[in-house]
Amino acid sequence: MTTTWTTARVIRDRNAGLCLAGVVISGFGTSALWLASGVWVKDLTGSDGLAALCLLAMWAPTLAGPLLGTLADRFRRRPLLIAASLLMAVLLLTLCAVDSPRGLWLLYAVLFVYGATGVVHDAAESALIATAVDRSLLGDFNGLRTTAGEGMKLLAPLAGAGLYAAYGGAGVAVLDSVTFLLAAVVYAFLRVREDRPAPPSGNRRKRTAEGARHLWAHPLLRPLVLAGGTTMLCAGLSGALLYAVVDALGHSPAYAGVLYAVQGAGSVAVGLLSGPALRRLGERRFAAYGIAVLAVAVALRAVPDDPLAWVCSAAIGAGLPAVLIATLTAVQRETPPPLLGRVTATAGTLVFAPNVLGLAAGAALVELVDHRLLLAVLGGVLAVTSAMLSHRPASADRTASRSPSDASPA
Repeated sequence: MTTTWTTARVIRDRNAGLCLAGVVISGFGTSALWLASGVWVKDLTGSDGLAALCLLAMWAPTLAGPLLGTLADRFRRRPLLIAASLLMAVLLLTLCAVDSPRGLWLLYAVLFVYGATGVVHDAAESALIATAVDRSLLGDFNGLRTTAGEGMKLLAPLAGAGLYAAYGGAGVAVLDSVTFLLAAVVYAFLRVREDRPAPPSGNRRKRTAEGARHLWAHPLLRPLVLAGGTTMLCAGLSGALLYAVVDALGHSPAYAGVLYAVQGAGSVAVGLLSGPALRRLGERRFAAYGIAVLAVAVALRAVPDDPLAWVCSAAIGAGLPAVLIATLTAVQRETPPPLLGRVTATAGTLVFAPNVLGLAAGAALVELVDHRLLLAVLGGVLAVTSAMLSHRPASADRTASRSPSDASPA
């Protein structure tokens, strides 16, 4: 009942509802393009390696998050989001010219800019949400954001695949362009007062490092970000072992899609419950409990049993987003507005970059080491991470996770 009420509060809040609509619209287009771009390259070249480069092109700019995040603090966030959305809407239309392997350079270039713009967009959006949304609703909003994102991952790839089959890659690019235009319109309707950022002081390196210094010095944010990075490293390694798990179950590789769908359902559920859970537990304990659930689920994936595999997939979907939701909410609550873009982008790099490393390491290790042993080790690492994160007394955690303004929300 409480979850339903808080969800309704987020949707009824004008700014929160518009921000959530922007996330859903842009996420739909991104998920559709993510799948179609690899299929597009595969059809044009027949190369699995070149198709995989699409994902790399979109993820690589994450490594420059601390630098790109400075842009989100140099400009007012709402105009920046509108400008970034319009830029991508125009840029995506250039992909209509890609009709042979010779045009792949344009596709990779657009995907790279897409990834870089996405880093700036996410940092500016997080900072804008912290200003536009009632602070008492931030946990609920971030949970619904996760729910919406997972929902898009279930629906958008199917829509993208159907559109690609009918109209080719250009059709998917046009769809994504339209979603960016719609997102720009949504951001234009936000009612938020933003002061013009103060002129930058110091050199670029100093300004870029300020986000990392804030994260490292903060007693709540530092352990959350470190735990998030460790969790995503283990998640990447575990994800690379999925097809070995499917093979041990005796199914074809396509069965992985079923497990992904069950995992997505788990993420949708935890997104709806995260707001009340954050208020009751605080960011640190909420993240620790989620990682503990993830640890058990990852370790039990070593057992070749279909019903257990479904339960583990749902548990992974529920446990993994907890640390991400908790970290983002804590960053929004505990960071001064002038630093929020840099801190969000830096936290994103520290949390998500290890996932890429984990995927690469897992792809190599699965050929050398029994996947059951790897899953057991990963479960142990995650259990230790959870224990270290929950070591702090609960009362101190709940006090640290609350902002003074939470007592009298705007």
